[in-house]
Amino acid sequence: MIQRFVLAASVAATFAWPFVVPAQSRAATPAAAYPDRPVRIIVPFPPGGSNDIVGRFMAARMSDRMGQQFVADNRPGADGIIGSDIAARALPDGHTLLVMSTSYVMNPAIHKMPFDPVKALVPVATIGTGPNAIVAFPGFPAANLKDLIAATRAKPGQINYASSGIGGFNHFSGELFKTITGVDLTHVPYKGGGPALIDVMAGQVPVSFSTLIGALPHLRSGRLKALATGGARRAPALADVPTAIEQGVAGYEVTIWWAFFAPAATPRPIVNKLNAEVGKILAEPETAKRLSAEAAEPYITQPDEFARVIVSDLARWARVAKQANIRSH
Repeated sequence: MIQRFVLAASVAATFAWPFVVPAQSRAATPAAAYPDRPVRIIVPFPPGGSNDIVGRFMAARMSDRMGQQFVADNRPGADGIIGSDIAARALPDGHTLLVMSTSYVMNPAIHKMPFDPVKALVPVATIGTGPNAIVAFPGFPAANLKDLIAATRAKPGQINYASSGIGGFNHFSGELFKTITGVDLTHVPYKGGGPALIDVMAGQVPVSFSTLIGALPHLRSGRLKALATGGARRAPALADVPTAIEQGVAGYEVTIWWAFFAPAATPRPIVNKLNAEVGKILAEPETAKRLSAEAAEPYITQPDEFARVIVSDLARWARVAKQANIRSH
């Protein structure tokens, strides 16, 4: 079902995007001249989630640096699989990129993928990393994880948690928490982190496992409350909120990365040029300040180094899926 939906969305997106030109109508752009027209950055989630926040920030900075527009294009569905597949099928000339997160290496653990996550897209550059957050509707009667665990044990299966979708980062975060603590929370998947948090803020679902970068504006406004963060240490942006480990949930360390990918066969000189430009942006003090304000930090790697991270993470989350019995339905 996902494969048929992905193929249909890929074809539709090709005709919808104004900068896509058939491969035979032009020669490849030399790296020195790249980019010679606007670059589409596919964001495979709805607006408001962490990929959208990071992608739009980087699109603006790359537009400033590289002399062409880098335009964020939201293509949500199937927890990032649809947008990722559109990117995998795009012309490999550097003018279509994908901004994706750790969901990229989680989805294959439970879904039959329409593309090979190792071969269909080439890693270009990592952007940042940050912890997850366990957040709740302000009216939910739990101030910390001890309260959440007690409430869940009093009403097994009756307390729901929202995620960005089946098989993605937030889903894995929630199921790992259930495995470690032994609680019975019911998963409610949404089509992205933004829509999930909207329903938590409205009180439709009491709890969400989210990226901190996506939840932070709503925590600051008081529309959400934080029960814990998932890093090895407290997040500077929420220094008064203890980590899950501090609250007795041993082994619960969950962080996310965001990165750029390009279609396989994108010329290596273009990949290297993009990697170098992203690295320069991440090295700017203003970028570190901006990411820190969003509860993230720069994460700089080379393409080959990041490719090894992909392979390692695919294996890690496959093990977690098996241990936590995470399934697609």
